[in-house]
Amino acid sequence: MTTTTTPATPPALSVAGLTVRYTARGEGTTAVDDVGLDIAPGQCLALVGESGSGKSTIGLAVQGLLTDPQGRGGGRVETRGTVTVGGTRLDPSVETGWRGVRGHRVTTVFQDPMSSLDPTMTIGRLLGLVTGSAAETRRWLDQVEIREPATVARSYPHQLSGGMRQRVMIALALARRPALLVADEPTTALDVSVQAQILKLLTREREQLGCGVLFITHDLGVARAVCDEVAVMRSGRIVERGPTAQVLERPTADYTARLVASRLTLDTDRHRPVGLPEPTVVASMGEALDLEHAELERRWARKALRWDDFGTSRPRTVNAPVYALELARVSKSFATGGFGRRTRKAVLHDVDLRIAAGESVALVGESGSGKSTILRIAAGLEKADRGDVVVGHRSHDGNSGGEGVQVIFQDAGSSLTPWLSVRSLLLERLGNTATGKALDARQREEHVRLALERVALPASVLDVKPAELSGGQRQRVAIARAVVVPPALLLCDEPTSALDVSVACSVLNLLNLLRHDLGLPMLFVTHDLAAARVIADRVVVISQGRIVESVPSDDLGTAITSDYGRRLLDAVLN
Repeated sequence: MTTTTTPATPPALSVAGLTVRYTARGEGTTAVDDVGLDIAPGQCLALVGESGSGKSTIGLAVQGLLTDPQGRGGGRVETRGTVTVGGTRLDPSVETGWRGVRGHRVTTVFQDPMSSLDPTMTIGRLLGLVTGSAAETRRWLDQVEIREPATVARSYPHQLSGGMRQRVMIALALARRPALLVADEPTTALDVSVQAQILKLLTREREQLGCGVLFITHDLGVARAVCDEVAVMRSGRIVERGPTAQVLERPTADYTARLVASRLTLDTDRHRPVGLPEPTVVASMGEALDLEHAELERRWARKALRWDDFGTSRPRTVNAPVYALELARVSKSFATGGFGRRTRKAVLHDVDLRIAAGESVALVGESGSGKSTILRIAAGLEKADRGDVVVGHRSHDGNSGGEGVQVIFQDAGSSLTPWLSVRSLLLERLGNTATGKALDARQREEHVRLALERVALPASVLDVKPAELSGGQRQRVAIARAVVVPPALLLCDEPTSALDVSVACSVLNLLNLLRHDLGLPMLFVTHDLAAARVIADRVVVISQGRIVESVPSDDLGTAITSDYGRRLLDAVLN
């Protein structure tokens, strides 16, 4: 069904009665329930809500990407309602009419540009397919503020930084001059300064082109920075909509107020649990599970539980190391280029970093600053070119596997073996330790159950696999696996950047609680200064492979004095 209407100024997007229901394994879930919304030309509407609220499903529906009734994994999708893009009315349940609209009248900028940029084509060739000429390609590269456009045009996607790839995606999306742009978490994986640049660029371009923007995000600071209005989703329904300032400053829905309260800023009280987690004790696989807030407050006030609360003997402190991690004059470079033109690029320059026993340190900096390389060297996943690396009492050269070190990654789904149950994942980690080998089968099972209790997960998840869990639950399983036997050093690589605000707060609260309860030293790598301030005793700033400064978290806003550090602070969206 395709009908073209010709109002004087048709909306960029009009959605009426949109309902989407997924069915898998004989069970149905209504992801979107009778939603209606409109976006005027030139208007930017933020669609916000927690994971599973239905916002990304709406993003797919308005691009005609739910027209195949056969869903993933043998499931089915049922779609009802109408979608009108730039005056063209379409049925989101059938393919008819969408091929002339998708990629032309409606275009998309995704969170991960690598998933939509052809790795076998240069940027110039990719853009040329849309622009039609080298001159127009060059103009669009200039338009999205890419330096050295001629060099970028000859480059492949993997040779560009994350921020550069996202600029290319914006050029590809806007060169079509669409009526509607769907921006699906386009800045989530970017550091604060690059994020600010991309948001400014998107705002300028949509104002110049007059296209409507559906901006899907879980970051309320981003919504405040770029969007005219905000629509808040919960359980498939829009619970509140209005001007951005009004919704975020004077919310009328309790759920909206909870989201706003969960957002971290540089003024967030770091000496109490952050956010306002909804007190729930649920065992269903699609929902995040939080500690009761009153119980969390009680445990937080104590700052430490009895070690026996976890059924674990307190480790002896005799001859305990003063430092959990010591890096002395560590340098690292990587080979770049190919076809006879290989060179080496230095990424770390004589780095000195110490983390005291029981201390939490946040390492912050822009993409490419070297922070993840430091984490990988501390974990034994990379070998330093020169310098000394000591974890606890043990020096390792990058080939020892970083004994006593555990890593929690940004994407828990990719770090948990998909065909193993939660029980098997925890038993595997336990069995690789001296503690686990000394236990019998019954004791190991009890140890695993206690590890789940530490991270506030029910025993009912023991027999499920990672794919059946929500993002927040997978991250809790990854944490449980890391601390089922407390490590000498816990390394966290952006563990909350891909989570919505309330789940991110829940994970930060959990990590803070565990590090105090277990006395865990921690290195927390992040580009989020607000999260760094909450989780760490001390914030270390790194730029271009060099440590710039180190300041106490309580004084973060005033103690940072370097020009680079101040630029990072100024880029934070309040």
